[in-house]
Formats: sequence, structure tokens, C-alpha cells
Amino acid sequence: MQGLPHRAKAIVGRREMIVLPDMHMHLCAKIDTGARTSAMHAEDIEAFEEEEVLWVSFVTRTGGNHTPAHSFRMHVHDRRRVTSSNGQSEWRYIIRTRMQLGELVYPIELSLTNRSNMRHPLLLGRRALRHLLVAPGETFLHGEP
Repeated sequence: MQGLPHRAKAIVGRREMIVLPDMHMHLCAKIDTGARTSAMHAEDIEAFEEEEVLWVSFVTRTGGNHTPAHSFRMHVHDRRRVTSSNGQSEWRYIIRTRMQLGELVYPIELSLTNRSNMRHPLLLGRRALRHLLVAPGETFLHGEP
């Protein structure tokens, strides 16, 4: 058996509590190795230009419609066509922010989309999981909700 191309920095379960320190948010994330891009729940998504820089404003919630709304204005890192698990394709704005998982802190990209029908406000895809190993039978290895 061939060794791993890198040394895993941590092991994660199928669900984990993560922190987005730049956004002052603590959320439950679903780990999804089938998704390339990570996705965060966002409502009222509006792009605008300010001094020739593209920004996006949006509202997000940490746990469903009954939780308080948090409003943000962030630089747009990219805009990509993303195909969801149900086969629907849409253009999404991509933001960059830092993610903290236990002791690890590193930058990730998040696509903004309405996940109000989903159980978790945040889905972590392969790009964000690059240096982690996934233990699908485990949950919350880095802290309980």
C-alpha cells in the first residue's frame, strides 16, 4: 500500500463544530468528501462594486430560521458555477475566510447559497478538507455542539 501524499493534520468526523474567527461565528458543519467546494448558508445575497472592488453582502444564520441573523459585507474572492448534489447548477459567489477546527486555523473558500432546507448551515468540501482524514463513523471529535 502506498503511503499518504501528506501527513494528516487532524481526523474529523462526519459532523464537526467549527469556528469562523473572522466572522465571529461558531457553527455545526457537515463533512462532505463528495463535494469539491464548501458551502455556507446565505440569504439576501447582493453583489456590489465599491472603488472597483467586488463585494457581496449577505445574511446568515448559525442554526436554522429560529436563530438570529448575522449580516456581513465581504470581498468576493471568485464567482463559480457549482453543481449541487441534486444536479442543479448555479453561479455562486465565493468568499475566503479563516476556519478554526480544534487547534488548527487555516483559510478556506466558501460558496454562498441558500441552505435553509438543509440540516447544517455549513458544508465542508474536499478543498477545505485537503489535509484532514475523515472518520465517517464519528462525530464532533473536536468539541460537542
